[in-house]
Amino acid sequence: MKLAVIGGAGVRSPLLMSALARRQQAIDLRAVVLVDGDEAKLEVMGPLCRHAARRAGGTFEVTWTTEIGAALPGSGAVITTIRPGAEQGRVADERIALEHGVLGQETTGAGGFAMALRTIPAVIDIARQMERHCPDAPLLNFTNPAGLVVQALIAQFPHLRIVGICDTPTSMRRQVAAAFNRTAEDVPVRFFGLNHLSWMSEARVDGANVVSRIIYDPALRAQLPELALFDVELLWLLGMLPNEYLYFYYYRERALANIRAAAETRGQQVQRLSGRLVHDLTEIDPAAQPERAWTRYQNYLNERRGTYLAMESGGDSTEAGGEEAEMDYTGEGEGYGGVALDILTAATGHPSELVVNVPNQGAIPGMRADDVVEVACRCDDRGIHPIPLDAIPEDQLLLMQAVKRYERLTVEAVATRSRARAVEALLVHPLIGSYAQARGLVQSYLEEHRAYVGEWSD
Repeated sequence: MKLAVIGGAGVRSPLLMSALARRQQAIDLRAVVLVDGDEAKLEVMGPLCRHAARRAGGTFEVTWTTEIGAALPGSGAVITTIRPGAEQGRVADERIALEHGVLGQETTGAGGFAMALRTIPAVIDIARQMERHCPDAPLLNFTNPAGLVVQALIAQFPHLRIVGICDTPTSMRRQVAAAFNRTAEDVPVRFFGLNHLSWMSEARVDGANVVSRIIYDPALRAQLPELALFDVELLWLLGMLPNEYLYFYYYRERALANIRAAAETRGQQVQRLSGRLVHDLTEIDPAAQPERAWTRYQNYLNERRGTYLAMESGGDSTEAGGEEAEMDYTGEGEGYGGVALDILTAATGHPSELVVNVPNQGAIPGMRADDVVEVACRCDDRGIHPIPLDAIPEDQLLLMQAVKRYERLTVEAVATRSRARAVEALLVHPLIGSYAQARGLVQSYLEEHRAYVGEWSD
């Protein structure tokens, strides 16, 4: 199989190569093509990715190009992990949100909205090219905001196989299993929600649901570092394990205050760390000194993981999940890449249960059939099948419905370039809800990102 990675010059790509090397026989991987519009960065990350594959035992060919059209023909699967606007776009998103008095986290609220303005058109263009060059290949979307991007894609490309991937649920499942000395495959889970807005309601060890045991046992809670973000009284109230990104909903005032008090935003922090990495790798030349480049890359991963969610929570960082979940070169986890590979492996006759973002199709009562949700699914050679749940708590359902309403309005706004729909989208978002703020945010984001979003009508 040939795999195309669109956005292949990203800092996660070397780790994806390591995961691919461990699974190459299972999916009969013969070639990986990295595609990226940043040619200078690609010429640095390409050789590093090739070295990452080789040091992990990979025998597949690794090449790179700036032309999507040259990479897609013959591809058996396509991964999208793009960032239009690069780190500077994220910095602007966060700054503008803070100027308007709201959270600026990359995928949540105003920051996620701004990122969607840039990423949805770009991923739709990739899907159009897939229709021409490789219509039977699955599109595995890592691009954030992952669930919202997939919501936009399924409306226009009903015949493509599209799935949104986030490692946060898988990371939580892995931690729960480890707390009971089990492997993740031995612990069936039930997740429900939207991307970066989900809850684990069940985790079964030897047939028993252990979620309540984790909530009420301090020693078990300590095995899931992300739970330290939440007061134990809140966990008692929920009766479920929350996705770490729910911190921005349950503690929005605290998160906003902590970000404002920090010396730099997360976007500025990542831009500084990544910029220094690329600068150093350019000087090292990974093609000439691959192992020295790999060591520098490992140091970058450690530094980035060590700062994850620290400023937002006002304390020490948690164990990396979410945006940092794949920043693991130890082999203990495969992050986003592992979930994608599980999907590809399932198609070869090795079924598994995964938590991914797909159309609901009746799995979560109260949500529409074509609502893209984050839910446990059975994956096999016939596709991805959401596992139905019983009725879910009203509080969680109402929050999901409100955020899904925001997502649908955002998709419509991008499709029609309508300022009115964009304002309405932010107006209904639970983290904004103010017409004045919504209008100001839309105006500021459209001005800031005009080069990516074009002109919008009044």
